[in-house]
Formats: sequence, structure tokens, C-alpha cells
Amino acid sequence: MSEPAEIGARVRTIRRRRGLSLETAAGLAGISKPYLSMLESGRRRFERRGLLEDLARALGCAVTDLTGEPYLPGDRAMAEAHATLPEISIALFDATLDDVPDLPARPVGDLAALARAANAASAESRYSLAGRELGALLTELHIHAVTGEPDTRRAALGALTEACFVAAGNARNLGSHDLAMHAAKRGEEAARRLADPALAAFAAMTSTSALSRMGARHRAQRVAAAALAAVEPHADPSGDAPETAEAAGMLHLSSAQMAAKDQDPSRADDHLREAAALAARTGERNTLQFSFGPANVRAWSLSVAVELGQGTARAETIAGTNGYDVDLVTADRRAALHFDLARGFAQAEGSRDAEAVRHLDLADRIAPQRVRNDPVAREVVAVLDRRARRAAWELDSLRNRFGVG
Repeated sequence: MSEPAEIGARVRTIRRRRGLSLETAAGLAGISKPYLSMLESGRRRFERRGLLEDLARALGCAVTDLTGEPYLPGDRAMAEAHATLPEISIALFDATLDDVPDLPARPVGDLAALARAANAASAESRYSLAGRELGALLTELHIHAVTGEPDTRRAALGALTEACFVAAGNARNLGSHDLAMHAAKRGEEAARRLADPALAAFAAMTSTSALSRMGARHRAQRVAAAALAAVEPHADPSGDAPETAEAAGMLHLSSAQMAAKDQDPSRADDHLREAAALAARTGERNTLQFSFGPANVRAWSLSVAVELGQGTARAETIAGTNGYDVDLVTADRRAALHFDLARGFAQAEGSRDAEAVRHLDLADRIAPQRVRNDPVAREVVAVLDRRARRAAWELDSLRNRFGVG
């Protein structure tokens, strides 16, 4: 299993092969020369996603060239999850929305129910269950979307969009970013054919997430901005389609995080305020497992603060609130919050490491398939291990579960 300590070594190797000096590479990434030197030597770690993306761009490589993703599976469930990806890839390349294989397909209602069940399993970070038979499901939905009668086509396109959300999310969280992007784009294409503003915006949100995780922030921002412009005229939380407001809110949250990665706190705050205003009117909702509402806006505000280097103060505020995670209804969102609490407390440079360990342990127990495949989570484990002043069972357990050290 690839260890996070190797990220700094990969940075050094690629930088040297590019013929870049420390000073030049650091300047291109927007960081100082001493900081880059510490990253390469392992004295500092990559606790912010934006830093990984900035360095990859500066070095002219993919983020995965630095992280070593996808990681070898550490247990049977993880192996089963990874084993679903080749069939998903084949299905998406073998069928398009204009040409499909000549194969039988189950009734579209049955397929739509399977897509909903897969999406629910993915939201619980059970990728092995969500991905089981997903390749066949994608193929059959394509067949109905191309060959069915008008009502059947519409039902198939809606279910296909949801199935693509599952494929994109699973692939992204398992480190297969090219496949995630391909699935997300197919979902966008299916949603466009339905001319459904909310579904199109949710599909754009999925593409934005895939692009951002790849490090393609410029394109991700363009996709999010275009989708926001298209959905905001329809985004009325009190209207007949409140899901349009949910979709607009999610795009604002994604835009806030990307602004934070750009170290632009003003723009990030603007998007967070827009999302919070929408969430105050929608309340807690969960259309298509996107979990939009006040609780998720609060959780994303922590992720934004961490990217801005302000995570400790925000983590203290959230962790000091009673029931701060009870309204996050999916394992994916609860684990993400506890992981970001760990990142926030880890930014206190050692004084809050016990809390960081506790929240990272909780995140991993809630959604191990999600957290253990996250390169930044693995970096946080390494940071906490390096700073530990004495042996602790919880930290030893995290090292063993993540295969770090």
C-alpha cells in the first residue's frame, strides 16, 4: 500500500525530472521555497487538497501522479469495491446515448429502483454494494434511453443520470478520477436531454466534484458558474420544485470550496452566504442523496475554513455545538464532517492532536471505504503519528487501518 510519506518524494522526483528548481516550483505553486523543501522531505504534509492540486499544476502532472492513487485495497470489502470499476468503465464506453448494444433490458421501473438503491448505498459509503451489477444497470438504462418509447426514455434518462452519480462518486472516492469524470459527463448529457433544471444542476455538481478532485479547478469553476446561472432563475425553495434550490445551494457550496482552494476568502464567504440563505428556506432535504440543508452548509463551511488555513477555530465552534452531526443523514456526510474536524484540529500544530485523532477515528469507523482511500486523510494520519509524544492505541490503530508507517 502506498504510504503518504511518498507524496513528498514524488514531488521531488517529478520536479527534478521537469528541471525545475525549488524556488521556481514553489513560485509556480504559490508557496515559499522553505515550505516546498519541507513538503518534499516529509517534515510537512499535504493537509489541504488545494495544495496538492496547486503543486500538481505547477509540476505539470496529475494529482494522482503525486498521491499514487488508486491505492491497493486493504480488505475484502475494499477489493470488491475496486473490482466493480472495470465493468462500469466498459458499460460507459460500450454504450452512448445514440448507440447501444443489442441486448435485452429489464423493465425500466425495476432499473430505476436499482439505481435509487445503489445511490443510497453509495451515500452510506458502501461502494462494494453500490457498485455491484452497476455496469449492467448502466448498459440497460442506456438501451431504454435510446430505444424506448417517449415515456420509457424519460424514465430511463432520469434513472441513468442517478446511476451515473453513483458511478462518478464511487470512482472518485476510490481514486479512479478519469472514470469519475467520464461517468459525470454522461450523467450531464442524460440530464440535458430531460431539460430538468434541478437534475441538470445536480449533474453539473457531480462533474464539478470530479473535476475539482482531479485538480482541474479552472474547468470546475466554469462548469459550476454556468450551472448556477442556468438554475438560479428556477431556484425557489417555496415553489413547486424546491429541489432546484437544493441544487443551486450545492453548487454554491462547491464554488465556496474552490474559492478557498484559490485562497480567496471573500469569494468563498459570498458563496457560503448564498448557500446558507437557501438552506434556511429549504430546511433539511436529501434529494438524490445530496443532503442539502443547514447542517450540510455548516459542514462545508468547515471544509472551506480548513482550505483557508482557519480550520481550528471553525472546528472548535462546530464541535462545541450540541448535536452538530445529527442532521447529516448519510454516512458519507457524517464521515466527511468528522474528517474535516480532524483536519481542523490538526492545524493547531499539535496542541489539539488528541481531538484530531478522535475525530479521524470516528470518521473511519463511520465510512471506512471513503476515508481510507482519501490521500489527505492518509496525510493527516502521518502528521499525527509524527507529532505523537507517546504511544497511543487509537493512533496505532489508525496507522494499521490506513497502512501508514
